[in-house]
Amino acid sequence: MSAHDLRDVLRERAEAPAPPNPHRHDQIRSRIRRTRIRRGAMAGAAVAAAAVVVGVSLVPGAAESPAREITAAARPAAELPETFTSGDGTEYRRLATTQLAAKGGQKTSVTVPVTGRPLDLAGLCRGRPGSQPPHITVNGRLHQAGSLRCGKDMELRPLVVPEGATEVTVTFDTEIIGYGCVREKKGGRCEPLKPHWAAWSLAVYEWTPPAEPVEPDELRSPPAKLAGMRLAVARGGTWTKERSFELVVRSPGGKLGLEQLCTGDLARRMWFTYRINGKDTGSTADCGTWKSGPFPLAMGEHTVPKGEKVTITGKVGLWGEATNRPVRWSVAAYVN
Repeated sequence: MSAHDLRDVLRERAEAPAPPNPHRHDQIRSRIRRTRIRRGAMAGAAVAAAAVVVGVSLVPGAAESPAREITAAARPAAELPETFTSGDGTEYRRLATTQLAAKGGQKTSVTVPVTGRPLDLAGLCRGRPGSQPPHITVNGRLHQAGSLRCGKDMELRPLVVPEGATEVTVTFDTEIIGYGCVREKKGGRCEPLKPHWAAWSLAVYEWTPPAEPVEPDELRSPPAKLAGMRLAVARGGTWTKERSFELVVRSPGGKLGLEQLCTGDLARRMWFTYRINGKDTGSTADCGTWKSGPFPLAMGEHTVPKGEKVTITGKVGLWGEATNRPVRWSVAAYVN
């Protein structure tokens, strides 16, 4: 019996629900990533924009050691396939499944072996687009490679394995770790923000890298005009060959906009860092893809010296593994 067959038998015979993981959050998300504009999957976030956020209370908890038992789903997530092939021909195989109910205060865990193949998290939600995603920890630590979005299709995110780990315990929960309040009108009562919960089918998959690199689609040219600004310069490359860039521009009005686009099955896993005249401006996650329809605007805007030369340097990276699955990327600078 092979190791894969043994794990399958163990999962089929494990009928008890996953044991509770008492681990509390040992840190709060290090950065609130920018919401991409005009994405249907994030439509629910627009409700919060209609009111003024008064304050946010974040309460971290104490850290404890993660559970090490091999766990299985309390009941099967039938909507998530046992195997599937991605758009670039990569073969995926499911290792474990679990579910979360559509309410706060829920928690579930799965533990899977580290086989040497790349691992992905998968989620399929039943609820309104943009509903609150599950909070994810891996071996008790915050999952840094992005959250699962609630949309109409299965969502995949990379599972970054801690160095030296032989197995990983992934915990999904809907605990409320801190929310603000909104005031509908001036002088009115500040009402707590209430998240919209969705029911989630969740899984861990391993994938086998393609035998040869898969050529990503060509990128479309960025628009000549965008958000009231004109295109000044654009640069691009292919991950992992090109990992940095430099743009030099002048902005008569002192306004600079930065955009990025990608192609390839792993496009959404790209991240970019920008420095303007040597000053760090932080990082931008979730590279947009543009095959048809309106441009997926998510411009980062910056104030720069009027009419003076501005140098933008940056680095490009990708969450998780990408063996033989390159991503084509571009960055564009707009000025007014």
